[in-house]
Formats: sequence, C-alpha cells, structure tokens
Amino acid sequence: MSETSKTPIRLWAEGDQPREKLMHKGKSTLSDAELIAILIGSGNSDESAVELSRRILRESNDSLVNLSRMSISELMKFKGIGEAKAVSIVAALELGKRRRSAEAHERKTVTTSKDAFETIYAQASDHAYEKFWIILLDQAKKVIRIVEISDGGIAGTVADQRKIFKTALAHNATAIILCHNHPSGNLKPSDADKKITDKLKRSGELLDIQVIDHLIVGDDRYFSFADEGLL
Repeated sequence: MSETSKTPIRLWAEGDQPREKLMHKGKSTLSDAELIAILIGSGNSDESAVELSRRILRESNDSLVNLSRMSISELMKFKGIGEAKAVSIVAALELGKRRRSAEAHERKTVTTSKDAFETIYAQASDHAYEKFWIILLDQAKKVIRIVEISDGGIAGTVADQRKIFKTALAHNATAIILCHNHPSGNLKPSDADKKITDKLKRSGELLDIQVIDHLIVGDDRYFSFADEGLL
C-alpha cells in the first residue's frame, strides 16, 4: 500500500484531494475510484476513502457495470461501508443509468441499432434473470413507449406473441423492436432466440407491423439481429 493511501485524505496535498481536484481541475480528471471516494466521504482505519474505493472496484473487476449489480448488503461487507454509504453508491449508479436513458429518449427517433440500445439500456441492464421488452415505434420511427412483455429465470423468458401484438395495436405502433437480456453477458443468440424472432417477424407482416430488429443486451454491449443479417 502506498504512503498516500495510508494518509487520511484531509492530510493530502490539496491538489490530490478528490473534492478539491473536481472543483479546480474538473470532473473528467477524476478516476472512478476518486468519484466513489467523494460519495463515501471516508474510508476505514486501514484505508483512505480512495483506497477503499479502489478495492471495491477491484472486487468488481474494475467494471462500473459489475459494481452497479452489487446490492446494498453486498457493499456493506466492505469494512468502512455502512448502510448510508452503500445507499449513496447504489443511488449514484442508478442516476447515471437513468441519465443515459433520458438522453436516448430525448432523441426519440430510432434509426440504428445503437439508437435502440441506448433507448432500452436503462431497462435492460443489471438484471440477474432474463426479461423481454418491445420498443413501440410510430411511422416516423419515433419511440411511442417501451413495454415489458415478460420476465423469467436465468435460463430464459417467454415472448408471448399475442401480448406483443395486442400491445402494439393498442398503441397504434407501425413498427417494433424486440429486446431481451442475457444475464450471463454472452450475446450469442440461441436457436430459440432465432426461431421466435422469425415467428414474430412473420406474424407482424400479417398485421402490417414491422419487426425491425431484435436486440440481445448483455453487460454494457448488445447484439443486433438486423446488423448481423438475421432478420
């Protein structure tokens, strides 16, 4: 452990203190650990807030996505993280996720798979089990709304075509984008994924509702059936 990490943050050179660094140098100059350190405010008897934050990140494989999946009770297992600090971390990460979703909704029009991913990201990330959604679009490919169709277990979920198209018709959607998550992070579509996509595409054609894509979301990435020529 470095000498700096053993020293309380209040005794660091002012330019090295996270809050002062943010105020004087800007938020982009701070590392993830330094930003988390601002949230928790203090460390424990052995570690500064920054060092404790680094250790929490290491336990999450240095991934904010993995960290966002940790529960309050899991965070409280770290020495120096009580309920209030754990709640602050969870709330901050949730706000970041919602901000990303809000930015996507401001654009409204979905013309690429990336647009669709940004639109569904907040709903589809950080689940321990599979869920299935549809993005409803109007004739101009603008988002009408996102609707959760089903949730299931770790191995799969059900895409009820009657519910999907009843919902689409009820909202006067002319196109839909299918989406489900893979909690494992493996984006490869299963045979079942391919079959249901083809089935829903053909059903949509009968109702004059276009199925323009099917996204599989895992971790912070996605697989697009349309981009891969599978639709």
